[in-house]
Amino acid sequence: MSTPPAPAAPAAPGTRLPSVTPAPAPPTRRPALDWRVRFAALSLIWGFSFLLIKVGTDGYAPFQVTFGRLLSGTAVLAVAMAVRRDRLPRSGRTWGHLFVAAFFLNALPFSLFAYAELTIPSTLAGICNATSPLWGMALSLVALSEDRPTRRRVAGLGLGFIGVLTVLGAWQGFSGLDVTGTAMALLASLSYPVGWIYVRRTLAGTGSSTLALTGSQLFLGTVQLAVVLPVFTSVPANVPLLPTLAVVALGALGTGLAVLLQYGLVQEVGPTTAQMVTYFIPVIATAAGVTLLGEELSWNTPVGALIVLAGAALTQSRARSSSGTPRRAFLTRPLSRN
Repeated sequence: MSTPPAPAAPAAPGTRLPSVTPAPAPPTRRPALDWRVRFAALSLIWGFSFLLIKVGTDGYAPFQVTFGRLLSGTAVLAVAMAVRRDRLPRSGRTWGHLFVAAFFLNALPFSLFAYAELTIPSTLAGICNATSPLWGMALSLVALSEDRPTRRRVAGLGLGFIGVLTVLGAWQGFSGLDVTGTAMALLASLSYPVGWIYVRRTLAGTGSSTLALTGSQLFLGTVQLAVVLPVFTSVPANVPLLPTLAVVALGALGTGLAVLLQYGLVQEVGPTTAQMVTYFIPVIATAAGVTLLGEELSWNTPVGALIVLAGAALTQSRARSSSGTPRRAFLTRPLSRN
């Protein structure tokens, strides 16, 4: 759930910092919490994001959920930037590219997931989110000439596709499946790698820190939703407590704090280990939806999810250069995810 720009190579999409060249950072003190604890916290935060979306849409329109999420997330990053005395990007060109990135990595996927969960379970939305690396691998073969396919990655793409068909129950003719909601969730997952590729092509070497770029991106996403809200929604008649708390938590934790956690993990243990959080998200989302929301789960959903994750893992496997040095795969999880 994604996301936000992440230092990376290319998920979630969920999301989740595009590959940029950050300004040199001063030495930092060792974090008080072990990275494994923070990794587990990030997995839980992003895994529960789909449950929070479902609860939020019980009281608010999908666009309102997205706006509240972005507003809360932007506020958290604004405080972090003020504490670290990070400077905003100064180039108008950079802001223009960030505006496009905010649409594909924040405004569009967040809104699509919110609309999707009006008609599909949060468990299915979480599993659809896990297809982002598959979409990313397929798109990178077309859009990035330096990202050449390998047998393993092509096999992973095919395996992931089989997993998606298993989740959807293709042999039953997709019986009982809300096609529109599922299509929205899959389109949201596709939006992330589109944004990652765009960022990789346009924002590399800006000189701004990853945190500054991500905070600016979330702010622009909030502006986009502020423009959309008056057109497609009306002012809520009341402010229901539980949905309101869910939306605030979704933004402050799932979008704001998650960025800071992932940012620290990437710095400490590298993007390869940090992006492994992608594979825990659908498991946690499924467990949360079943146990807390009482959502039903047929056998093909968890089986298909495991196949999807296996395929995604293969598409993210490292190739080796002629010198024998591992070469990073393109897609990592965006920090703005979920």
